[in-house]
Amino acid sequence: MSSGSSTRSGLQAEAWSMEENKRFEVALARYGEGTPDRWARVARAVGGGKSIDQVVRHYERLLSDIQLIESAAEPFYHYPTTHNARRRGAAAADQEQRLRFLKLY
Repeated sequence: MSSGSSTRSGLQAEAWSMEENKRFEVALARYGEGTPDRWARVARAVGGGKSIDQVVRHYERLLSDIQLIESAAEPFYHYPTTHNARRRGAAAADQEQRLRFLKLY
């Protein structure tokens, strides 16, 4: 088991690749609650030598993150985009032009 940094929920974070996360998501959808040996099946589907314990901890972190998001306790960061920056710039330019026009009359 690799060590990792501590997460908000206090559980140890382990490194998961994007591919492992995708396989994890697919396996969770395939092996729903009530599936016999669910976590063993999910661990096999994820691969990469992930143990049942690692898969269960990853699932618990996922649930914790979902709860934080749904409770709005976790602030959302709105990433600036080029499109939004252009819109803000265009809006400011339009407003300046309207003000110049009004000053003329």
